[in-house]
Amino acid sequence: MLVAQPAPARSAVAAPGYWRRLLPLLATLACVTRVPSFVRPLWNPDEGYLAVQARILAHGGALYQTVVDRKPPLVPWLYEGAFALCGSGSLTPVRVLAVLAHLLTAALLASLARRRWGDTAGRTAGTLYLLASVGLNPEDAQAAGFEVFMLPCTAAAMWCADRRRWGAAGAAVACAFLAKQTGGAVLLPVLWLCARQRGGTLRLLTGLVLPVLGAAALTDPAGFLFWTVTGSGAYATTFTGSELHVLLRGLTNTAILTAGCAGLLPPVLRVLRIARTGAADLWLWLAASAGAVLAGFHFFGHYYLQLVPPLVLLATAALQILPRERLSAAVLTACCSCALFLTWGLFAPRAELTHAQRLAHAVADRTRPGDRVLIWGMHPETYWLADRAPASRYLTAGLLTNFSGGRDGPQVGEEFAVDGAWTVFRRETVRRPPVLIVDDSRGRPYGPARVPTLRRLLADGYEETGKVDGAVLYARMP
Repeated sequence: MLVAQPAPARSAVAAPGYWRRLLPLLATLACVTRVPSFVRPLWNPDEGYLAVQARILAHGGALYQTVVDRKPPLVPWLYEGAFALCGSGSLTPVRVLAVLAHLLTAALLASLARRRWGDTAGRTAGTLYLLASVGLNPEDAQAAGFEVFMLPCTAAAMWCADRRRWGAAGAAVACAFLAKQTGGAVLLPVLWLCARQRGGTLRLLTGLVLPVLGAAALTDPAGFLFWTVTGSGAYATTFTGSELHVLLRGLTNTAILTAGCAGLLPPVLRVLRIARTGAADLWLWLAASAGAVLAGFHFFGHYYLQLVPPLVLLATAALQILPRERLSAAVLTACCSCALFLTWGLFAPRAELTHAQRLAHAVADRTRPGDRVLIWGMHPETYWLADRAPASRYLTAGLLTNFSGGRDGPQVGEEFAVDGAWTVFRRETVRRPPVLIVDDSRGRPYGPARVPTLRRLLADGYEETGKVDGAVLYARMP
């Protein structure tokens, strides 16, 4: 049985000017593959949620108190920092950070591959990652979302573990977790590498724990624990009545990723039949990432980004065994696939964005700067587009009805909300009643007809003043 052998150690220091030549090429490719990202004001509700959070934080708000989400704080802080430097009217600064995150991920993967299999493997891994990283629905691949900023942290964790820098590896795992909880899955292959070396476990765990404790201390420790770990049970596990809906989404996004990784999968599958790649840690990384994608059974497209780095390295390992012409075929196939996804990103219509823009325009026309409004729906970007402050810390109806995660089953309603959320919501809307309420449910199961508290709020002091694409606007009566 054939086995891919690591390149001699000297390959890591050979070829003077290697990085001076490779990094500009990777940077150019990173920019080209992210061109669609800059042609729209935003791509999905995650970007909108982060933008609204960042504005609230910039005006003295506190994460997990005056604004909440089921996510760790690292990416909201990145958005807040970008807005502080460049203003909050555009996501362009954040998109630039996303390009840099992809470039860093590509460079780390190139360095890993070069250390193991030589100079050509390094170039291959960096190139294939950037080509394959756009291989999803553009709203998932081009958005500056949580996974984009998680990926360089996971790659850094493996890079540090490969060099036995256990404290730094633990810190990188912590950063991956603080970008998104599922980033912590990279701890599994890191622990495996640490166990093989028979040492460094204490440094690894210390590097992991300290940043997480620091992030908790900088926010609100109890809120951090609740919103990132203990308070998401229903969101993570409940999908009764949504099985077909969830299965269809999972199969669709798996098929899209398969097309996006058309240059990676054939070499891996071919080598699986004829050889071992000597890359058990990479297989473990892929398995842990697949488990992270499966967790909660949501199967959103951007979850699948976590699979790309280990797939790239496994494909690079496989191409070291196969005939040289297979490398050219893999890169050519990846280029063609990338071109198709870039075309999709540049020209596909975005109906929900158009709706959010129209609705934001109507909200801005009916309110004044400084007024608080309530958008009852799943598109928090409307607050950001209208430049109006939300009337509640809960930016979507999902946290108050369990519609979060794209569920369309029967377990949607007030009784399935996050614990204590309605008590807080009622207190917020009584203390500072919203000037305008927008029912953007549009026939979904969290509409006012199924939410008694919202129905009473509308009946007690609001009158209908108009409709926008099915969304109903209610103004507060004098």
